[in-house]
Amino acid sequence: MTTDAYAQSGVDIDAGNRAVDLMRTAVKSTYGPEVLAGIGSFGGLFDATVLKSMTDPVLVASTDGVGTKVKLAAQVGRYESIGHDIVNHCIDDILVQGARPLFFLDYIASSKLDPEMIASIVTGMAAACRASGCALLGGETAEMPGVYQPGEFDVAGTIVGVVDRSHILPRTADLQVGDVLIGLRSSGPHTNGYALIRKIFADISLDTEFLELGGMLADALLMPHRSYLPLLHSALSTQHSAIKALAHITGGGFIDNIPRVLPDHVNAQIDLGSWPVLPIFNLIQQQGEVDPLEMYRIFNMGLGMIAIVAPEDAAAVQAAIPEETYLIGKLVPGSKHVTLS
Repeated sequence: MTTDAYAQSGVDIDAGNRAVDLMRTAVKSTYGPEVLAGIGSFGGLFDATVLKSMTDPVLVASTDGVGTKVKLAAQVGRYESIGHDIVNHCIDDILVQGARPLFFLDYIASSKLDPEMIASIVTGMAAACRASGCALLGGETAEMPGVYQPGEFDVAGTIVGVVDRSHILPRTADLQVGDVLIGLRSSGPHTNGYALIRKIFADISLDTEFLELGGMLADALLMPHRSYLPLLHSALSTQHSAIKALAHITGGGFIDNIPRVLPDHVNAQIDLGSWPVLPIFNLIQQQGEVDPLEMYRIFNMGLGMIAIVAPEDAAAVQAAIPEETYLIGKLVPGSKHVTLS
């Protein structure tokens, strides 16, 4: 075989190296002194001395992907927001257990490496990690011709965080009838429901401007997933936080996610109309003729995180969150379900 046999088979080692060179500065910008070895190493090294300052530290880990939102990003050639999506989604998944992130690792696979595209995604990851004090410790970039169709790619990530055992959420045993639900705003669909979204807007150009959106469809659909860590850090950092449980509204919407933190003897009663539904969801519902109640099983409908607190603590918790939040319902006698009224 010739020396370029691997390249002729569809794998370009030089492109992979160039992608690493382009992302190096962004990745290193997430490093603190606790990162002992990162980019270029076979494995990332993270100094765990910080755990000694905790009474009873528990590591919390989660892995997720961005789903078919990557196809919309590819259509319009916008990739940096996808990096924010995967990091923030993972941060929120461990935040619901009270954990703060330590480090993140990514996986990007494509049919053919485009170094600039990879670097753009990783730049978005690095920005999201910096904003949450999380190290982008390592990752993998895979070129897989024959597995992925030309022009297609996938993004996934794993996060590791820590929480003191006494601060682990949910405190399910403390949840009781009468507790109230506080909703925190989302930025859009986040990373869920995009198979349906792509079907609904298949014949509509993503650069179409909608008056109700105040801009292009692509802008609304590619708005990055929010991280709720900055909003909830203060409310969770007290020795005895008033927050009893958090629910990240991801795939499965309200119907499937809220019950994950409920005890068996209560339902969550959601009061429709108690918060402003984002215009993008109204557009999705109208364009796709989706049953209005089904929307709440697919999408976050404008609320990406829900906190459950005692009614007497609601005002203090809302005051500790540095933006407007909404009282959207309460716990009632039931069997671990969600009712919409």
